[in-house]
Amino acid sequence: MGTSRPRPARERLMAAAARRFYADGVTATGIDTITADAGVAKMSLYNNFASKADLVNAYLDDRHAEWLELYRLRLGADTDPRHGVLAVFDAYLDHAAFAYDHGFRGCGLLNAAAELPVGDAGRAIVAAHKDHVERLIANHLEALLPDRPDRANRLAEHLSFLLEGAMVRAGLDGDDTRLQHARSLAVELLEDL
Repeated sequence: MGTSRPRPARERLMAAAARRFYADGVTATGIDTITADAGVAKMSLYNNFASKADLVNAYLDDRHAEWLELYRLRLGADTDPRHGVLAVFDAYLDHAAFAYDHGFRGCGLLNAAAELPVGDAGRAIVAAHKDHVERLIANHLEALLPDRPDRANRLAEHLSFLLEGAMVRAGLDGDDTRLQHARSLAVELLEDL
């Protein structure tokens, strides 16, 4: 009879924080709630994180890494630039399809950033993620439009706005319909290139 070893405290804390921050918000989620959900002592939290802010930043970094993995899986080995742009949209659709405890609430990064004060390190993490997503789109468009880099960058900004607006509305609606529509609009824009 094999017994499975419990996951390390840091891993359990990160999983609990991800669930609670997404479902209830960063501000509304206290350390006691996270440690109780993780099944660890409060000291375990402080052995792994300097503060709640440190835990929040680790959560934001993990969300970024999680999204990048969704994107990489969608991108696969396909080198077609159009497919690359759509892989970005598909990664957002994959995010919306996760089984959330209290339903889909949109982008966890944006939700957290909305709660953090201007100048907070967490907001910089979110901004860097959004810049990275737009840069991925731009890279694909630059490959599609090698002689028109300015056009590629303007279109990348346009598609980024489309994607982020759709994500916000999808979060408000609680489903991925707006993201599906945004992807369809992106397909139409790409067909015209």
